[in-house]
Amino acid sequence: MHDKILILDFGSQVTQLIARRVRDSKVLSEIYPYDIDEGRLSQIVKNENVKGIILSGGPSSVTEGDTPRAPALVFNLGLPVLGICYGMQTMAEQLGGQVQTAESLGKSREFGYAEVRARGHTPLLNGIMDFETLEGHGILKVWMSHGDSVTAMPEGFKLMASTDSCPIAGMADEVRQFYAVQFHPEVTHTVQGTAILEKFVHDICACRPDWEMGDYISEAVATIKAQVGSDEVILGLSGGVDSSVAAALIHRAIGNQLTCVFVDHGLLRLNEGQMVMEMFANNLGVKVIHVQAEEQFMGKLAGVSDPEQKRKIIGREFVEVFQAESAKIENAKWLAQGTIYPDVIESAGKGKKGAHTIKSHHNVGGLPDDMHLKLLEPLRELFKDEVRELGIALGLPKEMVYRHPFPGPGLAVRILGEVKQDFAHLLQRADAIFIEELRNTIDPSTGKSWYDLTSQAFAVFLPVKSVGVMGDGRTYEYVVALRAVQTLDFMTAHWAHLPHELLGKVSNRIINEVRGINRVVYDISGKPPATIEWE
Repeated sequence: MHDKILILDFGSQVTQLIARRVRDSKVLSEIYPYDIDEGRLSQIVKNENVKGIILSGGPSSVTEGDTPRAPALVFNLGLPVLGICYGMQTMAEQLGGQVQTAESLGKSREFGYAEVRARGHTPLLNGIMDFETLEGHGILKVWMSHGDSVTAMPEGFKLMASTDSCPIAGMADEVRQFYAVQFHPEVTHTVQGTAILEKFVHDICACRPDWEMGDYISEAVATIKAQVGSDEVILGLSGGVDSSVAAALIHRAIGNQLTCVFVDHGLLRLNEGQMVMEMFANNLGVKVIHVQAEEQFMGKLAGVSDPEQKRKIIGREFVEVFQAESAKIENAKWLAQGTIYPDVIESAGKGKKGAHTIKSHHNVGGLPDDMHLKLLEPLRELFKDEVRELGIALGLPKEMVYRHPFPGPGLAVRILGEVKQDFAHLLQRADAIFIEELRNTIDPSTGKSWYDLTSQAFAVFLPVKSVGVMGDGRTYEYVVALRAVQTLDFMTAHWAHLPHELLGKVSNRIINEVRGINRVVYDISGKPPATIEWE
């Protein structure tokens, strides 16, 4: 049995990153809602080799009355506990300390980069720092995101870290092995975040590094077989990484009981329909039904400009197509989807009470109550890089697995405002030029193409016109924005610093080759505060 870390979720948008970082250290982690029944928590700890507990961040304030608290049992199990942000604040409040709002302290809330001084040489931070000051103080470069602060530590705790604006940025009770930090070690902006979590997981909790993707495959295959039995499964295939890996995993488990349905809604990338069919015929060896549904989807989207409505319409139409196709398949009882953790997070799914919804996803929570298919989501607990690792382990070709992600609603969420067929055709061509030039441009310092150096890149159609000049004539045509980001987990992302020469070439080609576009701009927003997609 694997050693395990439990994570109690208080509604943070980045809780799943904690699980991802723990699994990066080859330790199994599982997430449960903060209000898990104490009896169930006790059974899990007793029967599942739990070695430690992490309390996540969250959007609430412990200074208010009816806000989340950790089960009291957490602090009486004799296990190490790590509180992060809100997790630190509720630990302090529940154990007898004090938490105050920034307003009551006459201070501003703290969001973004901070430099934290490590104090006390506790086991959690011992030997970890980004640089040392002239006075010999070890400093950590971290990411803060909080309005409340701990102003008095509970009895038995000592100061572990501080900043000028947050005097208690970390605290520790080394006897009980309770540790807490106000900053977020799970995000990539905290430079030593992985080292801190590994210190907690391996040194303090004494977990064995025995969680491997090969184990996940064998366990997932067994689970799928047990769930499905002799039933038939229908899978919505988009051609993207997630649905492709889901298809390969399910096919590994049940073989010809799986039928894939590829829906061409007219909002795919240029020539994608042909490419997807050829790719799966050559590599997966599964049954694929190709459904031409462009008129159906475009008709439903006519006149709709709200992004949430577009997503919901596309989700509904997908379900209708799946139902219609599944009715033709004898004994079809399951609808498989390539839902992954970031989809669930941004839709505030998985029992995340108090979480703030960013946007809905067509494959999360969008199924009608009367749907006659049960849901099969074998990738629901995985992040994008884990999905890719799984795909390689399943034997899928690298060019398929490392293809940039593509949203389920397709170009509908890359066309701002109303979706029109001519807009889609313009965008397909502009996007294809951008991707082609990224693939063809090699970065001399790494020897890799800029396509491989970016995690996701695409064009966005803006429903505005600008004045331009071509030859001796005035033009009044549309604008596209280019978007390219670099990220490890897709929960946070940096805009890619593409060479100006590359951007200039892409712009010239789009303006010259795609009639109807006369201006190209580049998006330099990070995530947060922006999302990767524009809608």
